Amino acid sequence: MQVKAMKGGYEPRSSSSCAACKLLKRRCIPNCIFAPYFRSDECKKFAKVHKVFGASNVSKILVEVPEEQREDTVNSLAYEAEARLRDPVYGCIGAIALLQRKMVELQHDLAIAKDRLARCHAANAVFSTPPIPDILPPFPDFSTTSTTSTDFTDILCHTYSSQLFTSVDDFNQIPYIF
Repeated sequence: MQVKAMKGGYEPRSSSSCAACKLLKRRCIPNCIFAPYFRSDECKKFAKVHKVFGASNVSKILVEVPEEQREDTVNSLAYEAEARLRDPVYGCIGAIALLQRKMVELQHDLAIAKDRLARCHAANAVFSTPPIPDILPPFPDFSTTSTTSTDFTDILCHTYSSQLFTSVDDFNQIPYIF
């Protein structure tokens, strides 16, 4: 017996009915619109799609869609049906919103981690090299003699310790959506 491929590149099915015809308890015809997309072992897949959309609506959708896009259409319908059965109110939108919320949380966590890493690098840089002031303090006038002793370390040295070790652990300032 010689086996030929059906139109559209699908393998011919065996003598058993497709999942749609099995569930609908009808005889599967050779040019059944459901056969290439709902194999005989995928009864649960068709049952979910049928429960949400109805067999008539699915067949109308498949007839309107170009043949090269039908398999993707059936997979989308199956995913939407499963999501709608799991969450009757929101369906796929609920799953999408959940993933978007999780993405925002992860972006927030990443921003916190990057900020902490930058502060660690800054702290390591401070301890490895002394800071260089941007603007030098005015040079003292040594020509005048003064009876008071001048502490030159206060004039010439600019300490950054008060600026470096202030705690900036307030992560509530990072904008958070949701």
